[in-house]
Amino acid sequence: MSQVAAPEPEWFSTWFDSPYYHLLYRNRDYTEAGTFIDTLLKHLHPKPNAHLLDLACGKGRHALQLSERGYEVTGVDLSAESIAAARQQRHARLHFHVHDMRDPLPYGPFDLVLNLFTSFGYFQDESENVVALRNATAALRPSGKMVIDFLNTERTIRELVAHEQKVVEGVTFRMHRHLDRDFIVKEISFQTLSGQEYHYAERVRALTLERFEEYFYLAGLRVAEVLGDYHLNLYDVESSPRMIFILKK
Repeated sequence: MSQVAAPEPEWFSTWFDSPYYHLLYRNRDYTEAGTFIDTLLKHLHPKPNAHLLDLACGKGRHALQLSERGYEVTGVDLSAESIAAARQQRHARLHFHVHDMRDPLPYGPFDLVLNLFTSFGYFQDESENVVALRNATAALRPSGKMVIDFLNTERTIRELVAHEQKVVEGVTFRMHRHLDRDFIVKEISFQTLSGQEYHYAERVRALTLERFEEYFYLAGLRVAEVLGDYHLNLYDVESSPRMIFILKK
């Protein structure tokens, strides 16, 4: 009897656990991220005793910043490697768990759910995006809010840089960006110092404002605001770098 081949792992389950992912993106602007979080909290003004969820928290840097503002924070991420690193920062008001957002959340309820810095739209099956939103909505208190921070897809596609090369600690990363049906793809190739070749591909669904609105309707969420950058200016499809949705249950 022939054996059924195991399904290929999803790109984010392998790439995010790679030390080379963290090497490539190690110089991200965390000062800007901290300023954005402060601006967002001032805009949303959650109560001092609010319980916040950082959905797809990575190594927990932003969850830590949120907890330093006095909130109780739970961070979840699919990457076991990232959560292991995040747990080195945990304390009484800061907790981390390995969790797939497509599964119901056993934690909460939450006053505010944050999904920041384009940590959405990775799934090959589009229906799983709605499942993930429904799970997050179910974990919200009745008066809770959710923030989805995504790239402005239309501007991103218009300004897509096809080829880029970056050298970090002697490793040359070669990047090729292109559209593949409904996904914005960044192919990343590099050779390690020991000579081993690697190839990864990041795939983010090219979600428009209208597609997001369909998702939110199906997940039982109402759009309160659509903002266009980390200064929280209103969204403009032509010029805004981001689509930041403020949602209510």
